[in-house]
Amino acid sequence: MQGIWTTERIRAAEDLLLARTPDGELMRRASFGLAAEVAGLLAEYTGGVSGRRVVLLVGSGNNGGDALWAGAFLRRRGVAVAAVLLKPEKAHPAGLAALRRSGGRVVSTADSPQWIERADVVVDGIVGISARGPLRPEAAELVARIEAPVVAVDLPSGVDPDTGAVDGPHVTAARTVTFGALKPVHVLAPEECGEVVLVDIGLRPWLDEPDLHRLDLADVAEVWPIPGPEDDKYSQGVVGIAAGSATYPGAAVLASGSAVRATAGMVRYAGHAADVVRSRWPEIVATGSVTDAGRVQAWVVGPGIGTGGEGREILRHILGQGVPVCADADATTIIANTPEVLDARDPDTPLVLTPHAGEYERLMGRRPGSDRVAAAREAAKKYDAVVLLKGHCTVVAAPDGRVAVNTPRGSWLATAGSGDVLTGLVGSLLAAGLDPWLAAAAAAQVHSLAGALAAEDVPTSASGLVDAIPAALRLVRATA
Repeated sequence: MQGIWTTERIRAAEDLLLARTPDGELMRRASFGLAAEVAGLLAEYTGGVSGRRVVLLVGSGNNGGDALWAGAFLRRRGVAVAAVLLKPEKAHPAGLAALRRSGGRVVSTADSPQWIERADVVVDGIVGISARGPLRPEAAELVARIEAPVVAVDLPSGVDPDTGAVDGPHVTAARTVTFGALKPVHVLAPEECGEVVLVDIGLRPWLDEPDLHRLDLADVAEVWPIPGPEDDKYSQGVVGIAAGSATYPGAAVLASGSAVRATAGMVRYAGHAADVVRSRWPEIVATGSVTDAGRVQAWVVGPGIGTGGEGREILRHILGQGVPVCADADATTIIANTPEVLDARDPDTPLVLTPHAGEYERLMGRRPGSDRVAAAREAAKKYDAVVLLKGHCTVVAAPDGRVAVNTPRGSWLATAGSGDVLTGLVGSLLAAGLDPWLAAAAAAQVHSLAGALAAEDVPTSASGLVDAIPAALRLVRATA
């Protein structure tokens, strides 16, 4: 499981490490790793390193110093390096001296366009993790001229380091080289960071527990329930699905099928789409009402049940069963409109809410905003539930403050019914007895992996997601 730390925590740890390290040693260590990644990108894009052209966009402070030192190291490999100093009077003195000693050029901002337009790679050393807000006009004008791939130093300039938010001109990197530890921007703004490479500078011993987590496939493999010789359908988990309607059975078919594909030991469907579900998934035990569904170890409720009186009674009944519940779609709207339905829930009964931004607004009275981690944490605390906040990056927050972020594999999940597939995955893991936070985070991982496999670089459908779940689980198991 990968740890992610806020910039405040990173700076505090860096101060501790710097106090115990010879002057300049950390910067040279970081910039050597940065230079290696720039050289690697040069080779990848141009087929060589020596004789290629690199432009450094250099701001004040340590990020600019990292870029300048990296330029000096690149000169040793025969790279033509030109540095554009956005604030010459504040350029890092030692880094600038090293670049000049190596034979690197320093060019003015007025002359920089011709250098930028001919560059094979551009290094973004404009601002560091202390900066907030979009690029200033002069820097934005230079960035707009870039046609070559960009390597960002620590983070793409103009992207918020703690939220990943963008509200104006900014850098979009092909590769981001960060030092010591991952920061929130690296998992919350993957489309701006590109490939993220972590250079070890010895910071980890000075950091406490992470602020955020990201599951690796190996983490998912460790917890995903795979039947053994002593298992049966009950020990593997029995999940109930209350979804869909006679008029709109799709949500029922997708959520139920997802639970089947996720290796739930048994799936019980309850609702008006029973005949359609039974015809598509004959292994499912389907009934017309939640009161006739039989015993389950977890419930999925909400997609397509409607928000009227019948939907409220279904949700109230399920919340009173004393088993973990994943409430999605219409169920979240019901909770927002009539929060007293939660009175049926035993306070110790696990609950997972899976809102998108609009449903979050109904639950909380406002949009999630730019800080989606804080938003998910606030909702988790308010409802004493695990909150899986959907979006390009999925944020999973527990009432105790734990947060997991799932970085997507493309945007293939932006399709109707995708959320119904996710709820089936969550429900199957809840039925197997997983911690609700871990169940939601692991389900989000497999969901995004199935989306990438189903798409194969072309848009897919929610039915395609369901069909790709076994292939996703095979890849997960391969990491075990």
